[in-house]
Amino acid sequence: QVHLVESGGGLVQAGGSLRLSCAASGRTFSNYAMGWFRQAPGKEREFVSAISWSGGTTYYADSVKGRFTISRDNAKNTVYLQMNSLKPEDTAVYYCAADSKRYPLSREGRKYDYWGQGTQVTVSS
Repeated sequence: QVHLVESGGGLVQAGGSLRLSCAASGRTFSNYAMGWFRQAPGKEREFVSAISWSGGTTYYADSVKGRFTISRDNAKNTVYLQMNSLKPEDTAVYYCAADSKRYPLSREGRKYDYWGQGTQVTVSS
């Protein structure tokens, strides 16, 4: 079992930045690939970014590529999502998720085993 807690969300103006953190507890963090997903009101959950257990491989949704950066610190059991040049369309609840299968790194939410409770990100225009 892995327990995930997101933090770092908030209200920011368009063009601003936020850094989300997801702290994991329970099983060995480095055994898990990690992902970030988001869900806006009235929309389906969508993939944002993912990082392999070692940090050596990362994926991004086209909508955030070049603006968001995912990283992890296995010593601190934490994964981060640095979000720059935020846009109003980035407004959503952001969730981190853990995948116990190291390979392949997935963009599909259904492949992830554990989820955090989410943190709200609101970008004003």
